[in-house]
Amino acid sequence: MGKRKGPSNPALRRLIRRLRKKNKESEGDIWGELADRLNRSNRSRAEVNIGQLNRYTGKGDSVVVPGKVLGSGRLDHPLSVTAFNFSNQAKKRIEVAEGETLSIEGLLDRNPEGENILLME
Repeated sequence: MGKRKGPSNPALRRLIRRLRKKNKESEGDIWGELADRLNRSNRSRAEVNIGQLNRYTGKGDSVVVPGKVLGSGRLDHPLSVTAFNFSNQAKKRIEVAEGETLSIEGLLDRNPEGENILLME
């Protein structure tokens, strides 16, 4: 018997299955791309700093990070940031900038069609 591939975290595996199902139902392909990126190994998953979010986004943008958001850097405009995981410092800095943090499940419920979302890696 071979070794099972993909993440071992049961919550992440459920999320990937839900994203793939949503991708089949919707017109856009953002959910499938997000599922593929989350299915990577931990070392290959994205780690994005607040400073990068500040540099590549504008006021009021909605951003998805298929990995972890880290607290290095400054954020000077409000954003809606969705990620699989956040550091405590990143959450604080996003809230100080009057932005919001969401789980990927929360974004799926709020925006099932996946419109106007930036995928950061």
